[in-house]
Amino acid sequence: MNNNQPSGISPTPLVHGGDWAGYSEEYGAQPLDFSANVSPLGVPEGVKRAIAEAAQTADRYPDPLCRSLCRKLAAHERVSEADILCGNGAADLIFRAVLARKPQNALITAPAFAEYEAALLSFGCKVHHYFLREEDDFRLREDFLEAIVPGMDMVFLCEPNNPTGVSSPREFLLRVAERCHQCGALLMLDECFGDFLADPESHTLKNVLSDFPELVILKAFTKLYAIAGVRLGYSLSANHALLETMRQAGQPWAVSSLAQAAGEAALEETGYVQSVRQMVAQERPWMKQQLEALGLRVLPGEANYLLFRCSKPLIQLLRERGILLRSCSNYHGLDHTWYRTAVRTHEENTRLIQAMKEVVG
Repeated sequence: MNNNQPSGISPTPLVHGGDWAGYSEEYGAQPLDFSANVSPLGVPEGVKRAIAEAAQTADRYPDPLCRSLCRKLAAHERVSEADILCGNGAADLIFRAVLARKPQNALITAPAFAEYEAALLSFGCKVHHYFLREEDDFRLREDFLEAIVPGMDMVFLCEPNNPTGVSSPREFLLRVAERCHQCGALLMLDECFGDFLADPESHTLKNVLSDFPELVILKAFTKLYAIAGVRLGYSLSANHALLETMRQAGQPWAVSSLAQAAGEAALEETGYVQSVRQMVAQERPWMKQQLEALGLRVLPGEANYLLFRCSKPLIQLLRERGILLRSCSNYHGLDHTWYRTAVRTHEENTRLIQAMKEVVG
């Protein structure tokens, strides 16, 4: 029995992947984690040094406005400093946006990242699902625009989508933004995995922020720089009044001084970013081919993960082999036969495929 758990109360099942701690408690070792979509190259050395140096001044409160980090982000993203609000990961900013907007009705795709719905439901919002279809590779269809109607206060989109990994044409996203503008809906566009696309700059909507005051773009350092434990994300919007309301909607020191230093250092890691992007671009099609060779249905993902279907229960079988995989059974629109795997180094990916052959083959 877990002494930290009150008697008679079962722990709440975890919604997300990346539960290395649970595996470690059970097996007394570290797993090979394919359940979390984080860069397999580890924390960049420059970021490690920055965190260590920042620890020397951890006796001071962090800058609540993240001024130095916002200046560097503005140059990196080529937007105004006033267009940026930093937070304790993208999830923090999702909850802040919902609290700031106080929506009565919201539209989300299914499947999609769980925190959209979690934030909306926590504030009593009615959630409307737009179900993506397997026969369309879970891509948005034209009729998504028809689901955005007057009275729909918020719309959440993830590009590329989590967990499917597919993206929508930028021209269609612009039409979505225009439709949201016409209906008075706040469009929350999650671009946290956008850096893994073949051409991120041709897909992002950050260069049209001034055209759509009801557009908020979400980004995070978590995936690309492998600093999930640091908790650092940011939002981009030309709606400065909304950003200020979001800032006031949570704790005053949302981003620690160590996280701010890590973010500034990460933006200097251009060589690291290039290496991660090249590795993912090379390994993802290889993994897709290997999984398909096992007779599995694999989505044409464009990010650092792949969604696939397998009739055999994989989670425990792979766990016993030291590998964590993400079950997608708790996503709306998916069932227990769907799984998501991260794309890691070739050596690690080979280990996963070998284990899959043992289990599936």
